[in-house]
Amino acid sequence: MTVGPEHATGLQAFVRTVEAGSFSAAARRAGTTPSAVSKSVERLEQRLGVKLFLRSTRSLALTLDGTAYYERVAPLLRALDDADEALAETGQARGTLRVSLPGILGPALVDALTRDFLPRFPDIRLEISITDRHVDLVREGYDVALRAGPVEDSDWITRPLGDLPLVLVAAPAYLARAGTPATQEELGATAHIRYRLRAQAYPIRFADGTRLLPEGVFDTDSGQAMRIAALNGAGIAQLLRIAVTDDLAAGRLVEIMTHAPLAPVPVRALHAFGRFAPLRLRVFTDFLAETLAPHRT
Repeated sequence: MTVGPEHATGLQAFVRTVEAGSFSAAARRAGTTPSAVSKSVERLEQRLGVKLFLRSTRSLALTLDGTAYYERVAPLLRALDDADEALAETGQARGTLRVSLPGILGPALVDALTRDFLPRFPDIRLEISITDRHVDLVREGYDVALRAGPVEDSDWITRPLGDLPLVLVAAPAYLARAGTPATQEELGATAHIRYRLRAQAYPIRFADGTRLLPEGVFDTDSGQAMRIAALNGAGIAQLLRIAVTDDLAAGRLVEIMTHAPLAPVPVRALHAFGRFAPLRLRVFTDFLAETLAPHRT
């Protein structure tokens, strides 16, 4: 199918509408009117011979055909935008970045991003989702995802950002009640708050290569939920030190088994741009590496 100017306009209007959630919001982003966006989408539907949206007076929803079409064309349009950026020798990082951050690192990174990154790069717009779920970058339209721990997505381009230390922590009230374990055997007999991903509990891995998988009294796929449970005295949690630095300093949590350090966790940024990542992505991952550097092992 030949893509003429009118077809290209319809594609842009369609993708903007999906991502903005309405014709009105898409029109505001494009600097045009809702009716112009709606008509562009209607002409695209007529050209394709399918309905892309289910319309009502109160809602706008993608059809199955619309969903399949969006998953194909959105990455192509983003690639065209990135190609334009690569050829524009302005040296100015600009554009939107859709980012997935893990919950346990979200608070620290959002603080740094809003305090330092956005003022440094005023032409970059961030859309951040904080979730411990491993998102599908292409299917869900993310530009970059930060992962702590093993990465199974071999299809993506991976940038290592360093290894972050894990610590075993508990609330003082819990330790006063249950005692402070000094050996792995004693540690295995205590109450544990465990991280669970894809129905598998994450074991305690020590730097000397030994590992322990104790029974859990509270399992969750959220690092932030683990921290809250530990603060409330539910048991011992294995967490990234960066996530509990303030709690340790304030005495809300206590580090245990300091004589037996844990194996660190690799942190990586994943993207699907191939070898030619846009400038906005490069400066973003550079900033993440800079922010995490003081906390690495």
